[in-house]
Amino acid sequence: MKRLAAYLLCTLLAACTGCLWNNPYPAEDAGRSILYTAFTERPKHLDPAQAYSENEYEFLANIYAPPLQYHYLKRPYQLVPQAAGAMPQVTYLDSHQQPLPDSAPAEKIAFSVYEIHIKPGLRYQPHPAFALDAQGHAKYDHLTPADLRDIHAPGDFAHSGTRIVKAADYVNQIKRLAHPQLHLPIYGVMSEYIVGLKDYAQTLQQALQKNPDGFLDLNAYPLPGVEVVDDTTYRITVHGKYPQFAYWLAMPFFAPVPQEAERFYAQAGMRERNLTLDWWPVGSGPYYLSENDPNRRMVLTRNPYYDSERYPEQGEAGDLQAGLLADANRALPLIDSIVFTLEKETIPYWNKFLQGYYDASGISSDSFDQAVQVSVGGETSVSDAMREQGITLSTSVATSTMYTGFNWLDPVVGGSSEKARKLRQAIAIAVDFEEFVSIFANGRGIAAQSPIPPGIFGYTEGEAGINKVVYDWVDGQPRRKSISEAKRLLAEAGYPDGVDEKTRQPLVINLDTTASGVGNKSRLDWLRKQFDKINVQLVVRSTDYNRFQDKIRRGDTQMFYFGWNADYPDPENFLFLLNGAQAKVAKGGENAANYSNPEYDRLFEQMKNMENSPERQLIIDQMLQILHNDSPWLWGYHPKNYVLQHGWLHNVKPSVMANNKLKYWRVDAKLRDGLRAEWNQPSVWPLWLGALALLLSGFRLWRVLKKREEASSQ
Repeated sequence: MKRLAAYLLCTLLAACTGCLWNNPYPAEDAGRSILYTAFTERPKHLDPAQAYSENEYEFLANIYAPPLQYHYLKRPYQLVPQAAGAMPQVTYLDSHQQPLPDSAPAEKIAFSVYEIHIKPGLRYQPHPAFALDAQGHAKYDHLTPADLRDIHAPGDFAHSGTRIVKAADYVNQIKRLAHPQLHLPIYGVMSEYIVGLKDYAQTLQQALQKNPDGFLDLNAYPLPGVEVVDDTTYRITVHGKYPQFAYWLAMPFFAPVPQEAERFYAQAGMRERNLTLDWWPVGSGPYYLSENDPNRRMVLTRNPYYDSERYPEQGEAGDLQAGLLADANRALPLIDSIVFTLEKETIPYWNKFLQGYYDASGISSDSFDQAVQVSVGGETSVSDAMREQGITLSTSVATSTMYTGFNWLDPVVGGSSEKARKLRQAIAIAVDFEEFVSIFANGRGIAAQSPIPPGIFGYTEGEAGINKVVYDWVDGQPRRKSISEAKRLLAEAGYPDGVDEKTRQPLVINLDTTASGVGNKSRLDWLRKQFDKINVQLVVRSTDYNRFQDKIRRGDTQMFYFGWNADYPDPENFLFLLNGAQAKVAKGGENAANYSNPEYDRLFEQMKNMENSPERQLIIDQMLQILHNDSPWLWGYHPKNYVLQHGWLHNVKPSVMANNKLKYWRVDAKLRDGLRAEWNQPSVWPLWLGALALLLSGFRLWRVLKKREEASSQ
């Protein structure tokens, strides 16, 4: 009995020490500069030549340092140097390799030469591939199976090293974009632009066939369109004038990859231990991957050799007042390590955020009402409960467009006839995307006026930017035209009250979609009701994704639902979706609507290779006016990203193009520890109550046993 009481006393004393029973992190991490976040799906590729998914770039953009990046604070998105010492110098050449002036017309330019100077003194992360012996030779370039017996990660090697980044490392990575043993998502695009890349891929394929088991030394095979000038300078030559090429230089595809790392990982036994560039990247960026358990957690640690970058000193209007310039000119990164924990379910993720164990969080539909309140005017802010916890909300419109297309080849809804045009315009007015966003996206989006989303050059705010076919400008904001206006257009198209005036049959339009099941039924029912407003019958034809793609390729649709995410923040990357040369059926391009307008195509060719300027904006305005009138799409909406962050997390400004934003963030670890302790103190009174009940029960049992003992002794 005494032992039981002592045990209960120890337990209760332990409960009163103030430790957090639900803390998922080691106690020694308290007070450290660590960002805690989550990932919901393991990255498939971490090799910069192979990765192309958002969840992969979340890591790679912080590990690798390409020449360029997006300015963290300025909008519209603006390219600035990262590893480059300055923006690339571009020289134009004619077909005889002779220089042309910058003002030369695009049709005269046969080649564009990008000369890139990288900052001197950049260094790679610590890694065993750079470890040297006493003679200056690679320490781990002849490993045996015995040497690898207890090795499971680069950190398991006893020695590591670093070295200066060279221009040759950038050239090596560009060559890797044609490597025959890699999955290369942008080879098709780059082979059309980088001079010689297509032939280079064939050269490497032939070399590999001659020696299939050997290391493919890319240094032995020159690439005509890419050359090293000196240790800090290299050149890339592309066909024609292609100013959008600069955007590719901000992606990990064009970051440096040292050949030492490739040789290191190519040794026998490495792949079997997941010791590959695709699992353990080797970069020169602000962080390196120090822990990789994609089924549990991944950790980025500050690269101790990264000292080439500082927090920006300028932003846009409002950034100073928002506190986004408080760390101006401080050395980056501002956080020492980043812990990513795998969270497959939204509810545990959300609960841990509320407890303070994640520093920021998105908002699922299930928790939206708990987190956000929307005013009558449509303004969003955090709920009172969130505000009491010091949680704030950041929003940004994604560089994405969700749209419904009309098939231009269809005899009813397609083509340039006045009849088909007015039918499309009537439908465009009737389908209320403001209502759709409000009902199905919790208000997280804005109705689109054109393919171009906010933040991209060519997007125009206010009355000048609205689609005047669908909207009027009323009281300082766009207002969708009335249903009576839609019915008028429908009647002028030859379908008064939704009936074909020639055949006397109701107008029926088919929508092809991959949406099916209970979750999408309400959306499709809503869409049918939009068509019901003008007495047009909508038939939804749901199918699987592969069959849907086949129908799109053949042009066997009337209407279809699609979306597009920007590869880079340029209007060309959206407006090309309606270029006749990109028609899906005729050309196999990305113009799924098969839209064709000769004047639009002429303006597109004039606009696509221009630098951003008032002249380019004027051409874009003309193109959008053509699109508004022709209405080849229901313009749909641009999704809006919502991010909640705790009060101890600073410098958070949403950026849908820049994936390397974590280096700008800062945490107040002391404030976080204090609030975590306040929010997660255990309630110990049930333990005291249970202990008291147990003691009373024990006492009663002891009394009963005592009485029996006394009775038996008499």
